[in-house]
Amino acid sequence: MPSPKAKTATRSPGGSPGPSGIMSLSRSQGSDAAARLRASESPTRRRGSGSSSGSAGGSALPEDDCMRLNPSVLGIALSSLLAVDLWLSKRLGVCACEDSSWGSIRPLMKLLEVSGHGVPWLAGTAYCVYKSDSSAGQEVMLNLFMALLLDLVLVTILKALVRRRRPAHNRMDMFATFSVDRYSFPSGHATRAAMCARFLLAHLVLAAPLRVLVVLWAATVGLSRVLLGRHNVTDVLFGFWMGYCQYSLVEMLWLSPQALQTLLGLLA
Repeated sequence: MPSPKAKTATRSPGGSPGPSGIMSLSRSQGSDAAARLRASESPTRRRGSGSSSGSAGGSALPEDDCMRLNPSVLGIALSSLLAVDLWLSKRLGVCACEDSSWGSIRPLMKLLEVSGHGVPWLAGTAYCVYKSDSSAGQEVMLNLFMALLLDLVLVTILKALVRRRRPAHNRMDMFATFSVDRYSFPSGHATRAAMCARFLLAHLVLAAPLRVLVVLWAATVGLSRVLLGRHNVTDVLFGFWMGYCQYSLVEMLWLSPQALQTLLGLLA
């Protein structure tokens, strides 16, 4: 038979539980509530909260890294074009030095290089202006001289802005070079050849064989720049396009005979 002290310890006189019973009951109720709360959480929610906390705790990727991981279509296209350009230019540089596969025709390519250089063209055009007897001849030659100066200025500005180095297999033994000639884009020989060819075909009366010869000269001058290793393929192609457009600009800025007389009077 239990003693009266034990009964008194477990229950109070009114039949309600004692202080120790109240504490144990509150503990059990709290643990049951926590278990029900954990069970109510779905696995997806727990995974989401874990990933969000992990991403928040980690450092975010820099913007440059994100751009490299997600390159644009234009960037991929330009990178592919540059790789093909460098590969093709190196393969076509067969006259870059004497011991190259086509090194025997290197003197001929260098002769074409001189024929498309700006110094002979400027000197020859100035001489024709001086020796011309007719006003029409002076008009054509003086506008050609101005076109050559315009080409020289535009190519120099563009080379200084782009600053693309010449191919690695190029030998710096070029004819009459200047400081800006260490850059490659665009090809000044190609711009000059395209512009002068279009100018001569438009303003000189030439027979059909000579017209074909002028076009072949312009094309071979551009080709010689790649064969000698002076330029990449894109340098020459852009130079042809630029020279073709330069002639249209020359036609827009064409100097009339009256303007020529004024200019010649100032020079005299």
